Amino acid sequence: MKFFIDTANLAQIKEAQALGVLDGVTTNPSLMAKEGITGKNNILKHYVDICNLVEGDVSAEVNALDYDGMIKEGEELAELHDQIVVKLPMTKEGVMAAKYFSDKGIKTNVTLVFSAGQALLAAKAGATYVSPFIGRLDDVSTDGLNLIEEIRLIYDNYGYETQILAASVRHTMHIVNCAKIGADVMTGPLSAIYGLLKHPLTDIGLAQFVADFEKGNK
Repeated sequence: MKFFIDTANLAQIKEAQALGVLDGVTTNPSLMAKEGITGKNNILKHYVDICNLVEGDVSAEVNALDYDGMIKEGEELAELHDQIVVKLPMTKEGVMAAKYFSDKGIKTNVTLVFSAGQALLAAKAGATYVSPFIGRLDDVSTDGLNLIEEIRLIYDNYGYETQILAASVRHTMHIVNCAKIGADVMTGPLSAIYGLLKHPLTDIGLAQFVADFEKGNK
């Protein structure tokens, strides 16, 4: 399973990279705004800065809602760096754009996916990644993990190479459960990744080892 961090915060990206398990980054306009990154030139530069910090794919989202606008923005994003993945919305125009970029060998991430049917269309269009938002489904009393299972079954049935990128991951158990059911990638906050480190028996055992060492080496 690949680990992506869902942020535009350079400090958090550096910290995740230092941990040694980071495979990529996902961003969106909301995350850029959260970091105070505004203005086209500043946003484009920030994408390049992120690419220079990591070795894996970096999803950069288009803002246009029309097909021609998506193509224009997507081509500009793709030219920034060879790690850029053009992030497209799950709409008619977004699917058409995914097909366009797929035919040109440009990686895509179809986002805001909330059904297996949407994921099927994205795969048919040749998307590199499809991003089902499991946390947002949980927020409306719908099982987000069940959607991952449905997509996994469909993709395995037909050998689709589109990677399932579990998005809107909120906590550590989301990561563990996504790994159990075969998500190819997860993207979430650094706190959820760090949560995988924690177990009280590890802390107790380490404290005992330290205490025993000190007793025998005084």
